[in-house]
Amino acid sequence: MTSPLTARDRAKAERADALRQEAAQLFAERGYSGVSLEDIGAAVGVSGPAVYRHFSGKQALLGAVLVKVSEDLVLGGSAVADDALQADERMHALIAFHVEFALGNAEVIRVHDRDLAHLSDEDRAAVRRLQREYISLWISALSPLCDAEPEEVRLRVQACFGLINSTPHSTRSASRSTRATAAILAGMAYAALLAPAA
Repeated sequence: MTSPLTARDRAKAERADALRQEAAQLFAERGYSGVSLEDIGAAVGVSGPAVYRHFSGKQALLGAVLVKVSEDLVLGGSAVADDALQADERMHALIAFHVEFALGNAEVIRVHDRDLAHLSDEDRAAVRRLQREYISLWISALSPLCDAEPEEVRLRVQACFGLINSTPHSTRSASRSTRATAAILAGMAYAALLAPAA
C-alpha cells in the first residue's frame, strides 16, 4: 500500500511538470544548445540551481521531456486501441489520437526531431524502445486492413507518422487548433495508410 501524497509531494510534482513544459517550449524555440537551466528556471519562477532539486541537469530535463511524451503515446494509444472492437474502428481511433497529439504538442515534436541526439544513451534507448512499442501498436491495427507484407505495413505506418508529425512544421499555430484541420489530417492519414501500391 502506497502512502498518500503530501502537499509537499504534490507541489514538487507540479513544479517538475512545469519545468518539463517550459523546457519543451524553450527547446522548441531556441534549440537545446540555445537554452540554459537558468532560462528554464526563470520561466517557472525559480533560480537555475533550484532546477537541480528536480533534475540532475539540462540533459536529464531533455530526457524527461522526450521519455514522458513517448510513454504518453504508448499509454494513450494502447487505451484507445483496447477500447475499439472492430479493426477499422481501432485504426480510426489511433489516427484521431495521434492527430490530436500532434496538433497539441507541436513543440515536443520539434524538440524530438531536432534534439534527439543530445539525449543520454539511457534516455535515447528508452525513447527508441517506446517508439518501437508504439509503432507495433499501429502495425497490429493496420495489418488486418491491409493485404501487404509486414515490412510494407511498417513502411505505411512510419510514412503516416511523417504526414501527421509534419504539421508543426507546415501550419500556423492558430490553424492547428481547429477541428477542420484535425478532420483533414485524419482523413489524409487514413487514405495514406490504405492507399493502393503503385
